[in-house]
Amino acid sequence: MALASIAIASSNPLYSSLTLPTSRGRGGGGSTRRRRTHCLKITGSSLAGGSALFQAAHHTVDTYIKSGMVIGLGSGQASDMAIQYIGLQLGAGALKDIVGIPMSIACASEAAKAGIPLGHYEYCSQIDFAFDDADIIEEGTLISVIGRTRNEGEESIIQEKSILNAANKLVFMITENQYKSGPDGSIPVLVNSLNWMQAAEEIDDLFLGDAEVWRRPSIGIAGPKGGDFPLVTKEGHNVLDVIFTSPILSLNEVSKSLDEVDGVIDHGIISKFPCTAVIASESGLSVVDNLPKNAVKEP
Repeated sequence: MALASIAIASSNPLYSSLTLPTSRGRGGGGSTRRRRTHCLKITGSSLAGGSALFQAAHHTVDTYIKSGMVIGLGSGQASDMAIQYIGLQLGAGALKDIVGIPMSIACASEAAKAGIPLGHYEYCSQIDFAFDDADIIEEGTLISVIGRTRNEGEESIIQEKSILNAANKLVFMITENQYKSGPDGSIPVLVNSLNWMQAAEEIDDLFLGDAEVWRRPSIGIAGPKGGDFPLVTKEGHNVLDVIFTSPILSLNEVSKSLDEVDGVIDHGIISKFPCTAVIASESGLSVVDNLPKNAVKEP
């Protein structure tokens, strides 16, 4: 893939250049609008002991969460560690008057054990900040994919996306191998149960040669029809896994294409602005955002 290098002008040596993919194709290209991203490097020598994701979780809480906030609580390994750390900060008095809005039953349980007061999400809810794990994040755009591996019908991609999109500020915590140009793998798609096969066939035709479409099972082995026990979400939808067999050149174009398919309710692609990715590696953390170059950052 052709790459265009964009250097971030700054006298601060912590800022580095990034490469952004040029836009192409339908599963790939089109005229995807690109934003400059800023990358802050935090070296391993400046971090205390602990795993890289542990450090990403603590950095996220220490940097972005303030007393009095309403916080969207995500799911996953890094999110669980952030939830536990918030609980410790509340217990120590370093944070006060925090209200957590859980994105899943699992994270609600973790938050309750950590002693975080919980609220219920409504579509008019004000959410000051949200954090979450992501399955993959597209380099340059920070468009992400969630919901690849969940099998429980009571978990809701719709609820998770609603909370993430409602947040004034959003941070994803990931490892360096989850941040890439030309991401691959599956995209979960929610479809009406009654006409799921029609939607699946249309999606299959849409990405013919680039992806396979399987209905996700609740138990047993996945396949085009999801076996005898297809997964049904708590909203009553089936989940199709659109499994790309080659790199996805543009998640934005894939998202647009899926939105046009009759019977598609939602999918696991999130395009959020502003958005920040805290990327964990053995050498330290990289903090990347998609703010305009001259925008004033708020913690």
